[in-house]
Amino acid sequence: MSTHFKPRIYLLAVLVLAQLATLAFAQPAIRVPGEFEQQEAIWLQWPGKWEKTYEPAYAEISKVIVQYQKLHIVYSTTRIYKQALAAITSAGGDPNHANIVWHQIPNENAWMRDNGPVYVIQDGEIRIQNWEFDAWGGAFGKSIPYVKDNAVPVSVGSYLNMPVDHVDIVHERGNLEFNGAGALILNWNVIGNRNRRNGYTNKAAAEADLIAHFGLTDVIWADGPIKGDRTAGHIDGFARFIDRDRVVVANCTVNGYCQPGGANDQIFDALALDVVTAGFEVIRMDFEAVISYKGEQFDANYMNWGIGNGWVILVGFDHPPTDNAARELLQEWYPHRDIYVIEMLDSWMAGGGVHCHTNDQPSASTIAVPEPSE
Repeated sequence: MSTHFKPRIYLLAVLVLAQLATLAFAQPAIRVPGEFEQQEAIWLQWPGKWEKTYEPAYAEISKVIVQYQKLHIVYSTTRIYKQALAAITSAGGDPNHANIVWHQIPNENAWMRDNGPVYVIQDGEIRIQNWEFDAWGGAFGKSIPYVKDNAVPVSVGSYLNMPVDHVDIVHERGNLEFNGAGALILNWNVIGNRNRRNGYTNKAAAEADLIAHFGLTDVIWADGPIKGDRTAGHIDGFARFIDRDRVVVANCTVNGYCQPGGANDQIFDALALDVVTAGFEVIRMDFEAVISYKGEQFDANYMNWGIGNGWVILVGFDHPPTDNAARELLQEWYPHRDIYVIEMLDSWMAGGGVHCHTNDQPSASTIAVPEPSE
């Protein structure tokens, strides 16, 4: 080749590189904070007539949270608002506490983790993503309403004066476990369940969407239905980040309902191996008791804890040996937080616990890039 053309080639190469750099910088920088990071508030949707048996647990949850941070309570009718006031008062709490903000927003369920906002930090601000919600793919019956629930993130965004971005993918936040540094754990059987939610035919397609919306570097998949879980296997029932580097994964034992080597245990073990392969430390949380309640049997599963500024709340199963053991274990994992156990067997029978009921709003302080874990 004649040297006469080389300057043109060099110039073209420089221009191409400049364009690529411009495109790279034009891509939005996205991060989803870990739930263990500083929070601005917790949001709850107060249970209505179909879920009224949850009220005592909600009152106890509210009493704990207001000691540490702001609590937004959503109610759909004046009647439910009055019932909430009475329940908190009956539990020895103060429904007019300075940290409680009441909001009348139409809604139809008490599981705000799933239909509520997904908060992301994007280009230096906190934004809300409003993913589609269809009442868990109709798992509880096609007659279960969800249109009002699907609009709740818009109302929350309006109150907080936050931008709300619609995401045309059906998914629940209970199946999203973030470490705040680009890693996500989720169950393929939830987002990839074509009979209930989306039309994904492979993980690669779903992963591409997750990376685009959440700015991820690591996507770790659990793979399969969990027996007894009507959500199709939300990840918050069996894998949780304690911090950026450590993951707790459920473990079946001979003392529990799920048995070693069984279907659930194989899913847990496979996930634990994948988490280690991805470079994270794994801690196993044993299921050590079979709970019998209202004719049903299930594991004393303490994975569905809620966390906030200075507190952790565990699902209580009215079984002191394992309730107390779980409290002590969580105290080891969260030495600078107060640990509470609140009995919520009715919630658990219906599909979840305190994590499923709460929706955490990150603090503005999380906009800053966090320091690496020690």
